[in-house]
This record gives sequence, structure tokens and C-alpha cells, in this order.
Amino acid sequence: MRTLKVVAALLLWLVATAATAATPRIGVMTMQPGEIFFERFGHNAIVVDDPDAPAPLSYNFGFFDPSESGFIGRFVKGDMRYVLAVLPMSDDLSYYREVGRGVSIQWLDVTPAQARSLADALAFNARPENARYRYDYFTDNCSTRVRDALDRALGGTLRKQLAVRSAGDTFRSEAVRLASPAQWMWLGFDIGLGPYADRPLSRWEDAFVPMRLAASLREMKNTEGRPLVLEESMLLPHRIAPEPPDAPRRWWPWLVAGLLVAIGARWLMARKPRVLGALALPFWTVCGALGLVMAFLWCCTEHVAGWANHNLLLFSPLCLLLLPGAWALLRGRATSRFHQWVRIAIVVGGVLACFLQLPATTQFQAPWIALLLPIHAALAFPVRRA
Repeated sequence: MRTLKVVAALLLWLVATAATAATPRIGVMTMQPGEIFFERFGHNAIVVDDPDAPAPLSYNFGFFDPSESGFIGRFVKGDMRYVLAVLPMSDDLSYYREVGRGVSIQWLDVTPAQARSLADALAFNARPENARYRYDYFTDNCSTRVRDALDRALGGTLRKQLAVRSAGDTFRSEAVRLASPAQWMWLGFDIGLGPYADRPLSRWEDAFVPMRLAASLREMKNTEGRPLVLEESMLLPHRIAPEPPDAPRRWWPWLVAGLLVAIGARWLMARKPRVLGALALPFWTVCGALGLVMAFLWCCTEHVAGWANHNLLLFSPLCLLLLPGAWALLRGRATSRFHQWVRIAIVVGGVLACFLQLPATTQFQAPWIALLLPIHAALAFPVRRA
């Protein structure tokens, strides 16, 4: 009997040892922002280091093919398709090494059952029939897919710890911050995003930025109450410009600029109306064109973050009706009464935008109001010439 117990214990030990040996390690790789516009937000991937596999595998949710049929049209309409790709970790790192983007990895402390469940789920998700998904910049991107996969494997533990906490970030603040090295890109985000982008985000929602997710993982506990991150190390150094830091958005420099331009416009209106017409023509053209783009995003696309954009009151499509008047000024002629009424209507829209700033949950557009409302007001009313 004693011999049987020894044999049984030995068999159990062998089974447990074999199960432990076959347990994959799970890691989260975080890639720092790059210099190409679609790399500004950084990137991440899940690494599965399975003892039974020849090399660690990287499950990367950030692949897309701009050459596929209909890609541009779907991009414009807000119906983009991305793919989960699985490739050897060394192959995934080769690109980041080449372009100088830093990469770090966080190895997670999860149970063998959780690790195996995640590895199996990722392998199933990576099958060709399952790999494609509908991409959204803020709510369903490469980083939120990593977050969601981890949370499912942990039985919802991650979301419970992150959903009730907020660092005060918004979709707008994060988009403008990360896009700031490219002037055209941050301007596009700031002008094109509507009220949807200005609600405070929980740490769970904040994880649409890979670097934010990595920071949150450092603070998380696993299902057994231990720190979730077992070990963190740098795989590649970051050799290009670092991630832009957090910075407060101040509106008063924009107001100073708007007042100076407004004063200059009034002076030109009284003394050099042709010069004013030459400057007003591109100003009204840009404002009107941007207004049409924002109206198109709202009415004709699925870019929810651009709907009901209050900036339509400042970059008004009505500005396009002012172009004949700008030509008249450029040729030294007076503008029509209709032209003046349109200019006044645009100012009224700017004043309405001021009142829309009063609710605490409204769209943040104070800098654009401070810059553009004085200019619109300066151009709205004629001056008496000496």
C-alpha cells in the first residue's frame, strides 16, 4: 500500500511538472511613438512565449492594408478594417529597431490556466476567418484589443480596477498631445473633434493609448492579489523624439493673437481695404472649407467623435458666401448689404459658441473662440474712412 502511495504521488508530481513546463509566459510589448503620422500614438502587442513553440510569438492587432480594394472610401466613411497578425517576436521587433522606436515588455504574473486560456484565444482570433475587425481610433484599436484580451483571460479583474478611476484625460487631450509634433495633425484633431471627445476618461478608456495601458498595468493586481507585472525590461532603446509630455491647454495666448489680428484688420479696413480683401479671401476660404468638412463628418460618416462639432459655429460654411465680397474689396469696391448680414450671422454663431462653453460637459473650444471671434467681429462691421 505504501508503495502504491509513493507511486501515485510521483505520478502526480510528474503531471504537475509537465503542466508547469508547458505553461506559456504572457507579456505585453509597448512600442513608443514613431515619426509617421499613423505611428504617433505608439503601439503594443501581446507576446506568448510557449515552451512548445520554436520562438515567442507576437500577436499584433495593428496591421492594415491601404492597397486593398475600397480602403480609402472606408477610411473616409469611418469603416476601417484592421487585422490581428501573429509573427515571431524577433520579426516584429526588427521594424522598430530599424526606425529607432523604443520597445519594452511587461511579463505578467498570471495562473497557468489563465495563460493557456489567453494563448488559445489569441490563436483562435488570429485565424484568417476571425482576424479582421472594425477599427475605431478611440474605442477599438490595437491597444484596446490588447486590454480586452487580457481582461477576458483574467475574468474581468482588469476592468474592475480601471473602470472607476480617472486621470482627467480626454480623447481630445490625448489626441492633441500625441499628435503635437505634426502641426497639421494636432490642428486636425482639435478642430475636427466634437463634444464626444471631451468627457473625462476612466483609466480603462485611457488605455486606448498603449503607453497609458502600460502605466496602468504597473499598478494592477492579478486575481490572487499580487502585482500583475512580474518583470519589466527594455528590449530596444528609443532613439528618436520622446513621447510629448502632458501640458495644460491655455486659451489666453490665443486671445492675444486674435485681438492683435482684429486690430490689424480694423486698421486695414479703414486705410487699405484692398490688402484686407487679399487677406480675408484665404481666411474665409479656409474657414468655409473646414466647416464643410466638419458638416460632412457629422452628416455623412460614422466618425462619431466628429459629430455635433461646435467648431462649425466658428469655421462656418457661411464664410464661403463672403468670397464675392472679398473679391470686391480686393478690387477696391464696396461690399453688399447681404455680405454684411452674413458677416454678422457668423459673429452671432461665435457668441453662441461662447454660451455653449458654460455646461461642464461641453466641447472644449475656448482657444478657437478666443482666436476667431475677435477676428470675425472685426470683419463684421464697416468703419468710417477718414
